[in-house]
Amino acid sequence: MLPTAIIGAGPYGLSVAAHLRRSGVPFRIFGRPMDSWVAHMPKGMMLKSDGFASNIYEPESSFTLEKFCAERGIEYAHAGTPVRLETFAAYGLAFKDRMVPELEDKLVANVQRLRDGFELQLADGETVQARTVVLAVGITHFDYVPENLAHLPAEFLSHSSRHHDVEQFRGREVVVIGGGSSALDWAALLQEAGANVQLVARQAALKFHGKLTGKERSLWERIQRPQTGLGPGEEYIRCASLPFCQMLGTGWNAVSHPGFD
Repeated sequence: MLPTAIIGAGPYGLSVAAHLRRSGVPFRIFGRPMDSWVAHMPKGMMLKSDGFASNIYEPESSFTLEKFCAERGIEYAHAGTPVRLETFAAYGLAFKDRMVPELEDKLVANVQRLRDGFELQLADGETVQARTVVLAVGITHFDYVPENLAHLPAEFLSHSSRHHDVEQFRGREVVVIGGGSSALDWAALLQEAGANVQLVARQAALKFHGKLTGKERSLWERIQRPQTGLGPGEEYIRCASLPFCQMLGTGWNAVSHPGFD
């Protein structure tokens, strides 16, 4: 029985694997590398997180997004220069090659609880037993369509996670339903691709974070509201720095993290 099996090969799964590898803990990791980013997010998208907050965490912090961009000649800044989807996806694949070469590009079809661990049934028929299972499956497989729309045929209705290339909508009439960042991203990208777009949301007004002034924050502003990967403010420091450490230090038999944006 393996000590640990990791399901998912996005940023969270790769990060956990890198830590286990560094600690000498035997494991197997299954999944399509960076699949959500490569196949289920629209081309042209930008990450909401700044460059300094978009690193995939590994013990030595030796392969940051900044280092990857320097090696590839890609424009990078700790803050102020948006990280392109294509850049982050390529960074994740390079991280896999460098930090987690043992990744197995296989899908897990089922997980069953045993008396002393778990049994994983792989899509190719192999069975694997492990004492601990880390679920890092992301959000791609949990798309939600309201019941009153779910009856519509696939040619008229689809979830945004089902599409990667917006060019297929050029010249078409498209209604985007939602008021969150994903809906707004899609509406803008569809408009740029030449679609006639309408955005339908329940909110009376859409809220944005405010205008970017391009000015460097003063020393007093940085002291009052320290910058973190989640945004400026002391209230974010614990959220940004503690959960992952707590996760690795628990004795849970299964750990689940929903995804990374």
